[in-house]
Amino acid sequence: MKENTMIQVDRVSMRFNLGIEKNFSLKQFFIDLFSPKRRKQKKKNSEFWALKDVDFDVKRGEVVGFVGSNGAGKSTLLKVVAGVMKPTKGKVKIGGNICPMIELGAGFDMDLTARENVYLNGSVLGYSREFLDSKFDEIIAFSELQDFLDVPVRNFSSGMVARLAFSIATVVDPEILIVDEILSVGDINFQQKSEKKMRNMIGGGTTVLFVSHSIEQIQKLCDRVIWLEHGQVVKIGKPKEICKEYLEFMKNK
Repeated sequence: MKENTMIQVDRVSMRFNLGIEKNFSLKQFFIDLFSPKRRKQKKKNSEFWALKDVDFDVKRGEVVGFVGSNGAGKSTLLKVVAGVMKPTKGKVKIGGNICPMIELGAGFDMDLTARENVYLNGSVLGYSREFLDSKFDEIIAFSELQDFLDVPVRNFSSGMVARLAFSIATVVDPEILIVDEILSVGDINFQQKSEKKMRNMIGGGTTVLFVSHSIEQIQKLCDRVIWLEHGQVVKIGKPKEICKEYLEFMKNK
């Protein structure tokens, strides 16, 4: 990997099998068995390439934003970079520890209390019990959930779950932060507090990959923007330039 490079995405492609034909019968099995051409065509029709030859590097301390239509492959790409998914083709090289904020609350047990989920979710993120003990008050203070510590998370609103998850995930300053739409959760005050927290992390030298439908946030926070459509990179460049072209594209779509 090149010097000063934190993330290297090398011709990454990601294929999913949609399983379009769900109706199955013994008769259909034998028809497919003795018809290789039909079997091959069915397999081809059920394949969906979410990413196709995606290629880019991210430097240390750089904030890179992603824009694109719904289904363009943005979230899939972040999951591949975070190691949640293994690409069908290509490679991803990482030069530091990652904090992925992709699906907030995914590591929670809804039957456990907020207090218990701090330790459960923290352990999923790799934090020790001792570390969580030392940071517990800080996590709860940031989440503003002091009055709900012993309430099962299943009784929380989605905004409350997001606040708790964000507070746990950002209690450390990772070298690489992966953010997928999380700054749009919770009320206005928490959104502003989350953005301020992320700005502090960026100011401390954290490398950030950031997906948001808010063009304003993308322009405000990012050094570069990557525009994706149909799993492919359309263009990479300065936020103002790329966002302007993307908005014109969406207007004429």
